Amino acid sequence: MKPNILFILSDDQGAWAMHCAGNDDIITPNLDRLASEGVRFENFYCASPVCSPARASIITGEMPSCHGVHDWLCRGNVTASRYPADHPYYRPEGGDIGIDYLAGHPSYIAELAKNGYRCALSGKWHLGDQEHAKAGFRKWFALSGGGCAYYSPDFYENGAFAVHHEYVTDIITDRALGFLDELENEGAPWCLEVHYTAPHSPWTPENHPKEYLDLYKDCEFKATPELPIHRNQQTSAPLGDTPERRRENLTGYYAAITAMDANIGRLLDKLEQDGLADNTVVIFTADNGMNMGHHGVWGKGNGTYPPNMYDTSVKVPFLIRAPFLAKTGVVAEKSASHCDLFPTILDIASADYTLNSRQPGVSLLPYLKDGCPDTEENRVIEIHDEYGFVRMIRNDRYKLVIRYRKNDNELYDMTADPDETTNLIDDPAYADVIAELTAELEEWFSRYSHPANDGRKSLTLTGSGQQDFCWKEDAFVHWNRNYYSGKDLLEE
Repeated sequence: MKPNILFILSDDQGAWAMHCAGNDDIITPNLDRLASEGVRFENFYCASPVCSPARASIITGEMPSCHGVHDWLCRGNVTASRYPADHPYYRPEGGDIGIDYLAGHPSYIAELAKNGYRCALSGKWHLGDQEHAKAGFRKWFALSGGGCAYYSPDFYENGAFAVHHEYVTDIITDRALGFLDELENEGAPWCLEVHYTAPHSPWTPENHPKEYLDLYKDCEFKATPELPIHRNQQTSAPLGDTPERRRENLTGYYAAITAMDANIGRLLDKLEQDGLADNTVVIFTADNGMNMGHHGVWGKGNGTYPPNMYDTSVKVPFLIRAPFLAKTGVVAEKSASHCDLFPTILDIASADYTLNSRQPGVSLLPYLKDGCPDTEENRVIEIHDEYGFVRMIRNDRYKLVIRYRKNDNELYDMTADPDETTNLIDDPAYADVIAELTAELEEWFSRYSHPANDGRKSLTLTGSGQQDFCWKEDAFVHWNRNYYSGKDLLEE
């Protein structure tokens, strides 16, 4: 019997933001439950440290320089005329047009559907054209945009728009539980995607239930550093630049995670109650990491300009509970990334599929079935990440960050300096290391990029949003921010 798949995705949750990952400040009993009954990966990475590109890589198994989504999508989510007339985004004609940014690209959901799975989405999509269910989905309850206040979300379901006033985390779970009942009755294996907006900002008290905020009223927040604001900080997230604002932000962020954790518990309890737990694979991860004062940054990759590639931005939680696991309660040391999810999920489903030449992922199923052995081979780290014109390569010891504008690169010795405090890029003693890593990075991306969507061309990307296909003129938004202009770069 093919297993069911429950895929849970959080929004802006660092790998550090779980109790089972060693954070004693945060309350996450259900994530801890998944870790104890399954496997937690210590070294799991997103493909890009910002929402839409990371989500596109999860779905397609391709890097942003292949699928072409390089920044969070600020336009193309819903056609403006599709909103109700009293909605602030409504335009009777003209205005925003829904764009399916991933049209023509692979999707593990579409592959699952071809292999007999019934697929449903409840929550955030943020990959364009949210009003229409994407290939493979039989049930579709999607947030109309990319973010929202926690008590005023709007959703599309079957092409119909509705505004809700309950807590958005509860709404997403309620609809997911309804989908579970419907999927069970269809008598076929299913994949349920539950994509939360938590713990993305806003973190102000009016956005979260008092019962969860009160859990942290006496918290000292020792698990997050209290540092001066980073010199390159941008306004992509609320700043904790005073003790009062730091406490408010961390309280709201932690409360959002604990509220989500409680809702994950509802999903897990439903599986138990309906006798589905023994034949359901549960996967939990986040779209990208998050800095809540780490390195003095508030935000993810676009928390700074130019974008950063700190581990706190690119490392994400990854938990899996499955009937085929040889060992449980294991902390896996093997490094892996979101691109590995495409083949892993399809192998779990025993699907008939073929990876294309630009999908770099490797299935984790054999490793999981083998008990996640802690061998020298499995401890090897080789990770690649990108955000527009910024690319990263990390191996067992070093991390190199290349920015294809100006001379603003970084090299860190991750063994001697795991907090990435000392940039070695100008140290002549590391010239050979830099040359070798640069060559490896260039060769790897040449294999897994599409020329039209190559992120090195995204010279005008600022982290302020993408509003059209990346190869179009003015694809990226230029807000009045402190950034180098593409014109300046091209003149040099």
